[in-house]
Amino acid sequence: MQTELFWQVFNQAISDYHKTDNVDTPLVNPYPADAIEHLMYRKNWIDTVQWHLEDIIRDPQIDPVTALQIKRRIDKSNQERTDMVEYIDSYFLDKFKDVKPAPDAQINTESPAWAIDRLSILALKIYHMAIEVDRKDADKAHVEACAKKLAVLNEQHSDLSQAIEQLLADIAAGRKYMKVYKQMKMYNDPALNPVLYAQQKK
Repeated sequence: MQTELFWQVFNQAISDYHKTDNVDTPLVNPYPADAIEHLMYRKNWIDTVQWHLEDIIRDPQIDPVTALQIKRRIDKSNQERTDMVEYIDSYFLDKFKDVKPAPDAQINTESPAWAIDRLSILALKIYHMAIEVDRKDADKAHVEACAKKLAVLNEQHSDLSQAIEQLLADIAAGRKYMKVYKQMKMYNDPALNPVLYAQQKK
C-alpha cells in the first residue's frame, strides 16, 4: 500500500525534526530528488515546522515584533505547503498520464495530493496526542480524554489511508480522473492583495 510508505516517511520526518525540536533546523532530505519519498519528506517537514510555529505564536507573552515575524513565516510556509501539494499532484498526473478514463469516469472532490496533505497533518496530530497521553505531569482526566482522542485519530488514519488507496486505484483503472487546479492564493500576490497594490500606487 502506497499510504503505508507515505506514513512511514511522514513519521521519519517528524522524528528527525524532534531530534532538535527547533523551527530553525535546516531541512536535510535523506531521499533522492526524483523519488516520491523526497516529496513526502519535504511536505511533512514543512508541516512539522509550521505546527511548531503555530504553537510559538500562541504564547500570550510573545513580543509583538516577534509575533509579526512568525506570522510572516507562517504565511510563507502556507505558500510552500501549497506548492508541495502541487508538486505531488504533478507526480501523480505524470504517473497516470497514459490511463484513459472510462466514458463514465468521475472526478473526485479533491486531488490525491490534497488527501495526502491531510494524511501528513494527521501524522502530526497522532504524534503530539500520543505525547499528551504519556505525560507524567498531567492529571488522570487529561490523559483519559487524550487517549480517547488518540483512538479517534488512529481510526481516522485507517479510514483516510483506505480512501486514498481507493482513489489511486480508481484513477489507475480509469474509474476516476484527476483534474488539478493551481491554487490561486491572493494574499501573497502584490497584484491581487489590495493592501499591497495600494502601496504600489503611493
